Amino acid sequence: MRYELIIFDWDGTLMNSVPKIVACMQAAALDAEWGELNVNAIEDIIGLGLPEAIAKLCPGIEAAQAERLRQRYAYHFVDGDSTPMPFFDGVEEQIARLRERSHQRLAVATGKSRRGLDRIFSETKSGGWFHASRTADETRSKPHPQMILELLDELKVPVERAVMVGDTEYDLEMARSINMDRVGVTYGVHTPARLAASQPVWVADDVESLFDWLYD
Repeated sequence: MRYELIIFDWDGTLMNSVPKIVACMQAAALDAEWGELNVNAIEDIIGLGLPEAIAKLCPGIEAAQAERLRQRYAYHFVDGDSTPMPFFDGVEEQIARLRERSHQRLAVATGKSRRGLDRIFSETKSGGWFHASRTADETRSKPHPQMILELLDELKVPVERAVMVGDTEYDLEMARSINMDRVGVTYGVHTPARLAASQPVWVADDVESLFDWLYD
């Protein structure tokens, strides 16, 4: 077994939620009277905690307007937008395959809020797949490594026996900052060149090759 603990990012790594995030953020910005937001700019901040994402997307935004944007994003994501969010093809079967192995631990480190992640866990019945999880509102946002340090501590796994898997430089940089192995996936939001700058030990172009490598 290559790693005792595999920590996954969520959006753009396990779940194809990027189109919904983009649509909801664009609608929220208009509701908050900030104006139109560029698709590429929104994709760039996926993975950050929502306050950090808004600050980067909307430089100079005042606190009240940022809060309005946050509230409207939450509304559109939960109730106002119907864009589907499927798992990437093969994710459910491959996670089940990993869980069949004794001593294999799985976790999630995401820029979502705890409320948002728990909602997705409930809707998809996927919460039982993971031994632990951390969200951006209960610790520090990526790329700070605090959320993965907390997961390592909770699950009692040394850093050399763990790997972080994600589709953004934020995922990979938080692992690199503590000399933890990291794997990039190119089917999410950041380019292969951008992922390569974080010196991943492996880069996967699809779900099958990702999990085949993790299963070794």
